[in-house]
Amino acid sequence: MDPAAIIGLVGAFAVVFTAVILEGGSIGSMFLVAPLILVFGGAICATMTGGTLPDTIAFMKNFIGGLTAKKVDAGASVDVIVKLAERARKEGLLALEDAIKDVKDPFLKDGLQLAVDGTDPEELREILEGQIEAKKKRDKNASKYFENLGAFAPTIGIIGTTTGLIHALENLAQPEKLGHVIAGAFVATLWGLLSSNLMWLPMSNRIKRMSELEVDQMNLSIEGIMAIQAGANPRLVAQKLKSLLPNPAPAKAAA
Repeated sequence: MDPAAIIGLVGAFAVVFTAVILEGGSIGSMFLVAPLILVFGGAICATMTGGTLPDTIAFMKNFIGGLTAKKVDAGASVDVIVKLAERARKEGLLALEDAIKDVKDPFLKDGLQLAVDGTDPEELREILEGQIEAKKKRDKNASKYFENLGAFAPTIGIIGTTTGLIHALENLAQPEKLGHVIAGAFVATLWGLLSSNLMWLPMSNRIKRMSELEVDQMNLSIEGIMAIQAGANPRLVAQKLKSLLPNPAPAKAAA
């Protein structure tokens, strides 16, 4: 798992809470039920209005998936592909039937199985590139959902502050209540800004970035699969795939 999202999220809130404490404030005063319900519930409902029910149902799954996304190691895929290319060149493509079972990357595994099954190269590439396009669309929708949450949350927070101030004006005859009511009103704006800038927009960017890395790895896998199917020299396969890495590292090539 790549821990950047969890570290960033926890660190961001820790910085905010630390600043509140250093200024002599109380963290407990930030956690008022009504503003929290309004900001989070309102933002989700507003985003749901502009999307579909499946988008909202997948919201929490995408959030957890974004936090716990696996670290993409394209270099490891290169090593696996080169070893398979070496075996295919020596023993033939059908010899990979058993070796494919040990491949952990689902995309690479499915592509290799199609190659071993004798799928036409052009059709094989079309199938795999179609899977990549479908993934891009899914990730784009997931990212857009969080982007919309980030756009709505601050405005919903302002609505909460406005309603709170209206309530404060209703209690002008009771000065002892004004401080608590006004403080509660501004908590809504606080959480609108916090949730937008520390949670929703960063998660949208996180999903975009992880999608880019995964798509790059999938494209690398396609080139490797096509090279194996064509019976290319493992050394050339290694060189070609290494050239596609953002930070090239030595791969295990066969002589």
